[in-house]
Order: sequence, then C-alpha cells, then structure tokens
Amino acid sequence: MIAALAAGVAPATSASAAPQAPAAVPQAPAVPKTADTAPAPDMEGVVAALNAAVANGAPGAMARFSGPDGVRSRTVGVQDRVNGTPMDVRSRFRIGSVSKTFSTVVLLQLVQEGRLTLDAPVDAYLPGLLPDDRITVRHLLTHRSGLADYTDPMFANTVPGFESVRNRVFTYQELVDLSLALPRTTEPGVSYKYSNANFAVVGMLIEKLTGRPVADAYQRRIFKPLKLRDTSYVHPETRIAGRHVRGYLYPDAAGDPLVDSTEQTVSWAQSAGAVISSPADLNTFTRALMRGRLLSPAMMDAMTTVTPTDATGTRFYGLGLRRYDLSCGTQVYGHTGTVQGFYTYAFSTRDGRRSLSAMANSSNRGVVNTALGGTLEAAFCGKKPAVAPSSRAASPSAGDLSALPAERDLPERH
Repeated sequence: MIAALAAGVAPATSASAAPQAPAAVPQAPAVPKTADTAPAPDMEGVVAALNAAVANGAPGAMARFSGPDGVRSRTVGVQDRVNGTPMDVRSRFRIGSVSKTFSTVVLLQLVQEGRLTLDAPVDAYLPGLLPDDRITVRHLLTHRSGLADYTDPMFANTVPGFESVRNRVFTYQELVDLSLALPRTTEPGVSYKYSNANFAVVGMLIEKLTGRPVADAYQRRIFKPLKLRDTSYVHPETRIAGRHVRGYLYPDAAGDPLVDSTEQTVSWAQSAGAVISSPADLNTFTRALMRGRLLSPAMMDAMTTVTPTDATGTRFYGLGLRRYDLSCGTQVYGHTGTVQGFYTYAFSTRDGRRSLSAMANSSNRGVVNTALGGTLEAAFCGKKPAVAPSSRAASPSAGDLSALPAERDLPERH
C-alpha cells in the first residue's frame, strides 16, 4: 500500500439568516518562529492521522512535508478501489477550495498593477452585477460580502445534486444568479460567512480585467513561473491527465455504494475550486507564496491580516487564505479544499520554510476531513509529550486542531 519509494523517503505502514455578530478586529500578521526553534515533524503522528482518515472511510490518504531538512512523504491505502493501486505521493488530484488561494494571488497581482482597488465596489468593475454597491473586492476575498453560497441547495442531496452538475457547464453569470436568488447572509463587511459565490465573482473580475480566461492567468502568473508541472486548470474538461488519484463520494444514505466522482467538469466551482495539483506542487506553491515570490510585501501583509472564523481562537481568514494557530504556538497559512471525492490541506509557516500538503480521496464524511487535519499538528508541532495517567481525561490543549471538527468548504451530511 506504499507508493512513496520513488520520492526517496521511508515508506509508511498501511493502514432566513440569523442576526450576525459585529465584525471582529483584524489581526496583523504575526512574527513567525524561526526555523532554528521549530520542532522536527512527527512523521509517526502524520501516519497516524492518515490511518485515522482511512479507518473512518477514505480509501487512501497521503501527506508530503517539506522543511529545511528535506522532504518526507507518507501514504496509506489505495488511490483506486477497483484495481487496488496503492496511494502514490506523485499523483495528481482535485484540490477543491485550495484553488481560492490561487485565484486570490492572481487578483492581488492585478491590484499591484493598479488595475483595481481592494476597497472599491465590485460594481465599479462589473457594472450592475451585484444588487449592492457596498460589496467591495475585499469583501469577496474575505467571505464578508453576504452573498449566499449556491452550493448549499445545489448539494443538499449529495449524490443526486452532484450527478445533476457532474457534466454541466455553467457560466460565471449563472453561478452568480444562483446566489442572488437566495437570501443574503449578512450585510457587507459585517461578519464572515464562507461562500463559493464570492470566488465565482473573483473569476469574473480576473477575466474582465485581463481580457483572457482564468486558465491563462493561472498559467502565466503562477503555474509557469513556479514550474508547477502537475498543476492545471482544465475546465470544462472532465479528466485528470496522467497519474492521478480517483475520488469517492459518500452517499447520504448509510449502506449505499460510494460514487466514483473523479470525472467531472467542476463547472459549479471554477475559480472557487477547479484546480488540479499534486502534493509536491502544493508545497512549492504555499512555500513560494509565503516567501514573497508571488506578491509584494504590502500585498502579503494584506493577505495575511486575518479575522476569526469561529470562536475557538484557532481559525482565521485573511484574503483567500486561512490561518490556523496550532497547539505549539506555530501559525500556518494556506487553505483547505473539498470537492466531490477529495479532501485537501495545503499549509506553510509564514517564513515559508516548512510546508505540508495532505489529501484523502473521499468526501461528504466530516470525520475523514477532521482526521486528515491531524497531519498539521504532527507535522508542524512535532511529537507531543507523553500524557501522565492522571491527566488522560484532561481537555485537549488549546489550538489542537485534531480535537476540533474540520471546517467545511461544501455542505456535508456525515
């Protein structure tokens, strides 16, 4: 079940909206810990998290950690349930909402070039698109626009919803219209409410300002400069080229068979979630982003200035970028991803010296997503001290993401 040998690493063992609270005060980017004080990754802990994802229903899972001491990869389970192909860390897969960070980088580059302003109304660039000219570009990138997430009703019934859009090709306008047909979730700027509609509008802005498809902007501005050879945006093609992982969607009814959801247009997401990549490319991307290779210092400060997304004191959102504060005090930046059949985590420390990408090939099963998130604690915080028998019943340490349900990028029933 192990497929990491080619990477030169040790193989792993198998295994109507409610009233909204006032907006939180943004937090400025924190000073990162230096690499000298960083703990060594706990790869046994990473494997334990991957095994937990498989034990909870994923056919397979994998993770790749990159740090000053090199690359370490681990895999468990299979990437194809039919032929039993072991999970392979070199394989491509659908990264879901990690695509939002790619889209944000492109838009912030356009801000640097003076083609738009973060605090300008969206309607200044796309006249008449939105019914409220208080919605700014920044509101889109921070999920504070109040635009409803059209995927909530779209995937209320998981498998029928997916099959109804698997091969469908939407225009951006159609996706925005689906959102505008629903009640707004909040007044612009008041509070965080995750919505894929925001990044459909981001895609429209990119195409309006560049005069080219989003695919062209990704290729010229990110994929090619960073030499991301396994990363692509092929919408509306349905296939994943080359060596790839097959994704499996859990149905709503217990006992019903899993649905192979690998082939789809992902047109319901587009710039919100249709990028394809690999663990190595995701490490390269988040590391390069944090090191300032894609954006100016001023844009990086804006992107990494965050506000809370919940009341745990561990989860925050900036501009198309999540920040997680881990139990050891380390802060990591990146994004989670959910698309039918795949869960993804792609995160890096603020200095870009350490990065982790992890994937499990199932979705609509939150316990798998939560288990996979445990790779962050193990990779960035290292081995935890042994717990004394008298304290085994104590509460989890603050910031321990492995003790919290994963954030959802799409509706889920399980």
